[in-house]
Amino acid sequence: MDRVRGICLALPDVSERLSHGEAAWFVRERSFATTADHHHDDRLSVWLAAPAGRQESLVETDPVRFFLPPYVGGRGWIGVYLDVPVDWDELTLLVADAHATVAASRRVRR
Repeated sequence: MDRVRGICLALPDVSERLSHGEAAWFVRERSFATTADHHHDDRLSVWLAAPAGRQESLVETDPVRFFLPPYVGGRGWIGVYLDVPVDWDELTLLVADAHATVAASRRVRR
């Protein structure tokens, strides 16, 4: 999780705090990433906000690494398993997309 933490905290305006007992990262008070340490199963993962259409394409093409997370999956979030080989460059891009998605939605509503 330290590597995920570093990726998240490298982005602008990010804060970290516990949410539902798990580490979570926020941009201007809105969550864009949260860890799931054996939350509903015995898997280690991170859940990320995602732009429209991204969830379906990732989960359908690579269900070994990606899944529909509980609670937030209905809002388009993706789950990324961390207990399988991780493409850290790809995860860094997905985290950046999650951050941008949440930051952009916040700007639109202001």
